[in-house]
Amino acid sequence: MTPHRRRPTRIGLVSGGLGAYWPQFPGLLPQLQESARYVTGRLRELDADVVDAGFISDAPEAARAGEKLRVADCDLIVIFLATYLTSSMVLPIAQRAGTPVLVIDLQPTEAMDHANFGTGQWLAYCGQCPVPEVANVFRRAGIEFRSVSGHLKQEAAWDRINQWVHAAGVRARLRNARHGLMGHLYPGMLDVSTDLTGVLTTFGSHVEVLEFDDLRERVNAVTAAEVSERLDLARSLFVLDESVNDDDFAWGARVSVGLDRLVEDFDLDSVAYYHRGLAGEQHERLGAGMILGSSILTARGIPMAGEYELRTSIAMLAAQAIGAGGSFTEIQALNFFDGVVEMGHDGPAHLAVSAREPLLRGLGTYHGKRGWGVSVEFDVRQGPVTTFGLGQDPDGTYVFVTSEGEVVPGPLLEIGNTTSRVHFGGDPGLWVDRWSQTGIGHHWALCLGHRAADFGAAASLLGIEHRHVSLQSEKIY
Repeated sequence: MTPHRRRPTRIGLVSGGLGAYWPQFPGLLPQLQESARYVTGRLRELDADVVDAGFISDAPEAARAGEKLRVADCDLIVIFLATYLTSSMVLPIAQRAGTPVLVIDLQPTEAMDHANFGTGQWLAYCGQCPVPEVANVFRRAGIEFRSVSGHLKQEAAWDRINQWVHAAGVRARLRNARHGLMGHLYPGMLDVSTDLTGVLTTFGSHVEVLEFDDLRERVNAVTAAEVSERLDLARSLFVLDESVNDDDFAWGARVSVGLDRLVEDFDLDSVAYYHRGLAGEQHERLGAGMILGSSILTARGIPMAGEYELRTSIAMLAAQAIGAGGSFTEIQALNFFDGVVEMGHDGPAHLAVSAREPLLRGLGTYHGKRGWGVSVEFDVRQGPVTTFGLGQDPDGTYVFVTSEGEVVPGPLLEIGNTTSRVHFGGDPGLWVDRWSQTGIGHHWALCLGHRAADFGAAASLLGIEHRHVSLQSEKIY
């Protein structure tokens, strides 16, 4: 299955130093330009397009670079302070481009050779000098300041730079996304209700409001040959439990092909859906038949969330952007003997987080929903995980919410759900209390790895708050 992505992350790059130095120290500019080429090369190694605006030496050149990057519509601008430069050379870039900025200052090596260096050699190590100046001016201009200081080949510094590039990938994915919202709210789930205008104004995304009739007509057009082909794909991806009914399996395959067409026709990056239905009529059967196709789409990078959970489908897409999976999840129970929170969900699942080949199980009843059919079941891969979702405050603003834990082995239910036992380092009841205080709803994305810092950086680029829950700290931040 080909992974879905609308466009690569776009990183703008400007390098520079104070032009007054060049005639005074003729060897300095070539050395700094060589460092700038190294920075460009490292950024190009990442999964991103790099728009290099060149090496600037004064404020007019900075203004031209800022205009070039404004036109390029970057997701993040990296400004490399190769040596001292004035803040008047940096501010126009941030102002004109209107894009989040990361300032980096990477001196050539770990330390100067004090016995043999003169002023020219020292100036190559002077990129840190203007960092407080730039930070001060950004603050006064109302521009958020971010920086990474280190030396040119320091991997720890590059890890921090890469984290900001990953965060830019989340910003890029969300601000260019088209989210499908199909059906209606699950009755009574007030936390799930989402203001569509708030999604557009916060992330820049588009929300396409769909009807189940849009899916119905596409499912009606699916041919027998397409159903057979989709059944073969499903058999290659899943283990079929003996409980799977052939007719239900074929219906799930038919709906899966219809979902693919729906996503293609409306050019969607994610979908949240729910329809209650009644007495086995077609809309009920459509809603009940979506789990297979939704899981296949999620595995392709087009996350699907049930119960009309738009905020969670957005979180799943953000997780997908950094390669962390992101499977539709809620709390199932607590185990106080083992100190774990048991979590998972019925319905769509992200196959990338499975510990084993996922299972298709036939269910005669979907708990709390109308309909019946095949459902996806697996254990989440053991090891570090991050719970990640979108919370909402009384004024309507969105926040990113994270917590990091470990999936540990132990008994799990076998009821057609994706399940996991997550240890957060303490009393699971206390974790639930703190997690619930953040503004999170009752669904979120379960992601592979400890990725809270990545989501925190993405929140910074998006201009929203990040709240992290840890049992090792009293503070939610």
